[in-house]
Amino acid sequence: MMRRFLRLLAVLGVAASLSGLAGAAHAEKRVALVIGNNDYKNVPKLLKAVNDARTMGDTLKQLGFQVMVAENQNRQQFAETLLAFDRVIEPGDTAFFFYAGHGFEIAGQNYLLPTDVPAATEGQEELVRDASILADRVVERLQNKKARTSILVFDACRNNPFERAGTRAVAGGGGLAPMTQLPEGVFSVFSAGPRQTALDRLSNDDANPNSVFTRTFARELLQPGENLVQVAQRTRRLVSEMADTVKHKQVPVYFDQMVDDVFLSGAAKDAAAAAEARPADPPPQKVAALPPVSVPRAPKEETTNAPIASFSRHNGGWSVTFSFADPTIGISWRMAGGGDFRETGFIDTLDPRTRKRMPNPSIELPPDAQAGTIEVRYVDASGDMQGPFPIKFDPEAALIRDYRKILDMTSTSWLSFREFNGLLVYYSHLISYRCAIREARIGIDTAVPNQVLKMPPCDLRDPLADPARSMLYQKLPPATQFMSVELTYRDGSVSEIKTFRTSNRSNN
Repeated sequence: MMRRFLRLLAVLGVAASLSGLAGAAHAEKRVALVIGNNDYKNVPKLLKAVNDARTMGDTLKQLGFQVMVAENQNRQQFAETLLAFDRVIEPGDTAFFFYAGHGFEIAGQNYLLPTDVPAATEGQEELVRDASILADRVVERLQNKKARTSILVFDACRNNPFERAGTRAVAGGGGLAPMTQLPEGVFSVFSAGPRQTALDRLSNDDANPNSVFTRTFARELLQPGENLVQVAQRTRRLVSEMADTVKHKQVPVYFDQMVDDVFLSGAAKDAAAAAEARPADPPPQKVAALPPVSVPRAPKEETTNAPIASFSRHNGGWSVTFSFADPTIGISWRMAGGGDFRETGFIDTLDPRTRKRMPNPSIELPPDAQAGTIEVRYVDASGDMQGPFPIKFDPEAALIRDYRKILDMTSTSWLSFREFNGLLVYYSHLISYRCAIREARIGIDTAVPNQVLKMPPCDLRDPLADPARSMLYQKLPPATQFMSVELTYRDGSVSEIKTFRTSNRSNN
């Protein structure tokens, strides 16, 4: 009980820290996420990655960033922390992502390894891919949030964590691959060049708590009047010179797709001067292993008699159903800026509160309806017009919410078994509602889902369609007794593990 209470306090502390972060003034807002992973379970532990993250967090605070620091993240925590970071980034922000820990390159793609990454040997590259965070995906997330400047720093170019005596390592090697195809506005720095490894220390007598790269890069970031390119160039020269003293090749590299010169230290002075005029903020929470707790709040524009809406997607488009607290005798609506209001009509049901036919509470939108605002008004029982009230329509968010609800209500149908020239398992239900699923994991005769089910991407134009060549079913060993399933939803939450027994199968 005490452990649960302490965990709740930690979550609430993170929520308070992030709510302050989200509420900060948006003008030239700087936000940062720094992650350090030392405590690996199945591959060699690291000594300085957590210290590196803490040092970078302190440095970025001095530069005017609002910082989240996360330590020793397993895969689920890593994903939830990235989701929490997503929530505080707004269009036009400067976003800084720093990662210290094990990183690994497979076929030209870089993966950041959570602390629970499994040990792997030759031919098990998929284990590493499925259990890790793709670095390119971090770039995509910052682009999706429309950050003006995205800065990514990886002190992850250490030795191959999968090397073992007497075994052949996973195909790949120490160091990370170059990220040369970056979108506009992105700047990335690697602690070592392609196929090089980064030094934690210069010798056994080196007592510095930080890696050779981080101790140098953090110091250079604070130099006034240097833009990011100059910081990276000076860091490269200094680190290379230090590595040469111990006959090691380590030359940090950077990739620059920024439109503007970015002077982090110069802007920090202005921010610090402005900060003197206002009360000091409370110290930020050091660990952000969980996303903030959502506290239900009424939208600012909502009043006590405003309607709410539920959205449902079907083959023909969208059904939108309004709910009203007051009795109504007429409902009308329009898309904001879309002309006159239209009546919804009536259904063949009497409302016992008004003793009149009940207005139709639903409207239909086409499948390609764009995001916008629906304005709804109604006539109350006294004959007075109420509204219009704005209701936001976001097709992607509405689809995810609707499909998540369906999956929760139909969890017994996630899998189905059939006997036809052997034992088959069908994934049709999961694929039909895949737009709500970030990842599906399955386990065959194990209560721990240990395989990723590959699903086609979501098509918002026709989300219910099963794409050609998608894997709707799989043949199982005849002796299979049961399967387990765990879903990670697009909102970052994770389902309970559901168990499905093959004895419940169809023979036709």
